[in-house]
Amino acid sequence: MQKKFKTVAVGGTFDELHKGHRVLLLKAFDLGKQVQIGLCSDNFVKRLSKPHMTASYGQRLRELEAFLQQNGLRKRAEIVPIDDPFGPTLSEQGLEALVVSKETEPNASLINKKRKEAGLPPLQIVAIDMIPSENHLPISTTRIRCREIDREGHLL
Repeated sequence: MQKKFKTVAVGGTFDELHKGHRVLLLKAFDLGKQVQIGLCSDNFVKRLSKPHMTASYGQRLRELEAFLQQNGLRKRAEIVPIDDPFGPTLSEQGLEALVVSKETEPNASLINKKRKEAGLPPLQIVAIDMIPSENHLPISTTRIRCREIDREGHLL
């Protein structure tokens, strides 16, 4: 199957790699031949002031790599640490698209604004809906860490 884009970017903390994360990542691989995954550094996570503890960069990286390996996607992925919401999107010339959740779509618009200011072409933004849990609220790491749901969105 012909991919729509040569290189697609996606980013996140990817803590407690859950169904929503997996859908987001798989969408990026459906669209792009290559996928650049920005994984939030430990310092960036601290600045995000999450309402819960977050696994270390190393733990999150290992889990992400295992998911990619299990799905035969590792060779098509480049994982890069990011220290801000933009990562390499403001300097990479080969990027064509950005896959985001509806929740983070405003960040994608800001990225395109900053790309324009830097003389780079805008990225095609592909926003996917948040994945609902059993009770129809979005699956999130915060809800998983609070033991409301599991990684598949099942109520606990």
